Amino acid sequence: MYLFFFAVLFILFQYMNEKSIFESQEKSITTLSEKLKKSNDSIAVLSELTEELNYFTLQGNDNAMSYLERLGMDSQEVENRVTEAILEKNLVKGGNPLIPLEGMGGEMRINKMKFLNHRWIQADFSDGNYWGEMVIEYFFTENNDLELTPIGATLYPN
Repeated sequence: MYLFFFAVLFILFQYMNEKSIFESQEKSITTLSEKLKKSNDSIAVLSELTEELNYFTLQGNDNAMSYLERLGMDSQEVENRVTEAILEKNLVKGGNPLIPLEGMGGEMRINKMKFLNHRWIQADFSDGNYWGEMVIEYFFTENNDLELTPIGATLYPN
């Protein structure tokens, strides 16, 4: 009889223990499922935002890439070539000649660039104290020579 009571108590204890473990795991699964759903929603929102931001980029503009492909050029190679050409002009004594503004605290240099399409670049420049932005037009001649033309620039007040 004691053995029977002991067996019943042991089985009851095991049942309650397993039930609490099961409920705990179920709660963890529910919590993780909710976190996964939130993460997937965030990823979807960020993907849409990225697509929207990439609309005005060379790599995100199918028409601009098609234009360059018709010329026999790869868009990534064009970005690299133009970037190198612009940054090489930073080495010119007196500041980058593409920047139509004189540096007040030193020589103006281009820091960052964003390719808008197959023709235009938005660039950030600074002399260390003052900074501004500009738009540069780039064009490849029939001989595949690169021409860079500043279109406009603005200097932010300090």
